[in-house]
Amino acid sequence: MSNDDGVRQFVVDEEDDGIRLDRWFKRHQPDTSFNMVSRWARTGQLRVDGARANPGDRLQEGQVIRVPPADSAAARGPKPQVKVDLSDDEIDFVKDMVIAKFPDAYLLNKPPGLATQGGTKTNQHLDRLLHGLDEEDKGKPKLVHRLDKDTSGVLLVARSARAAGHFSKSFSGRTARKVYWALVIGVPEVKEGLIDLPLAKQPGTGGEKMHVDMEEGAPARTRIRVIDRAGTRAAWVELQPLTGRTHQLRAHMAAVGHPIVGDAKYGGAESFLTGGISRKMHLHARRLRIDAPGGKTIDRKAELPPHFAESLVTLGFEEMDGDNLPLSSPDPAQSLETKAKRKAAYAKAYRKSMKGERRNRDRGASDAKGPRGGKPSRPKRGGPKKTK
Repeated sequence: MSNDDGVRQFVVDEEDDGIRLDRWFKRHQPDTSFNMVSRWARTGQLRVDGARANPGDRLQEGQVIRVPPADSAAARGPKPQVKVDLSDDEIDFVKDMVIAKFPDAYLLNKPPGLATQGGTKTNQHLDRLLHGLDEEDKGKPKLVHRLDKDTSGVLLVARSARAAGHFSKSFSGRTARKVYWALVIGVPEVKEGLIDLPLAKQPGTGGEKMHVDMEEGAPARTRIRVIDRAGTRAAWVELQPLTGRTHQLRAHMAAVGHPIVGDAKYGGAESFLTGGISRKMHLHARRLRIDAPGGKTIDRKAELPPHFAESLVTLGFEEMDGDNLPLSSPDPAQSLETKAKRKAAYAKAYRKSMKGERRNRDRGASDAKGPRGGKPSRPKRGGPKKTK
């Protein structure tokens, strides 16, 4: 939103919790250069919750970003369009990812191993390849959400800035439905449930890894449903993130003792299966349902990458079993961590009751023996002594 003087204010949503301020601009205000952000910061025009901000500051959900008027950048002249030269193979590569085209968006099937955005030592990424889908009247499609580098599956890119704003609100407001498939080690105890464990950046990892933090972690909720199982060895599960924390699905599955197959970062050596199962990560964004501008609904699925499809066959799973499940909401009361907490509470209450019984038995035995283990003391007769 903007004020009468042109100053704009934006509220940091869940998906942007923890990112740098300059990265926020790259994601949501791609036409604003880093030099402009730095200039606004130096002159005190860029503020977060009323305080002066720097490009490297980390944002938190709910904070308000104050951005100077948009025309303040235009007053210094138009920003030159950066021409990215892609090879014919790269253009064909990104065009082959397109699984559906709509007036406001492209739906892509991102392969595993391709980063969504660039970063340190990451020069080849989807954001760069999107120049292969440039349109003269709309320019390069715009990212509105992300997938981890080793996660495959359906990813939406907006074809205009207006559409990007619409879709961003859908993702941040949790009206979009995202369905992931994963192979996990072992079999979860409940058929359907809710993993409700707060997550925070793990100290000492530079923010590259998340862990459960019951006191200071941000709320994180994941719906889980077991599609099929291969004995006690592995399970094929459906995951629906209800919040958008970094590495949420991977951290949650590892936290409940069932790391995703191939996810060494969170599951370590225990995240791999023998018997010809690929060592690549088995996490795939299978389906996306989201409302498009104008009221129409986009609902598409992305085909599995070869290594995931082969693993399903090896383990004896039928792909249609996952697609035949309705897009429903599991019962939160059957959550994995809630069940574990109930067990722990029951065990604690049982131990406490046993201690109470032993204490009563000991007290009863002591009363029967008397003060020093001798004969039982005889109760005194009569009332209070009379005074002369």
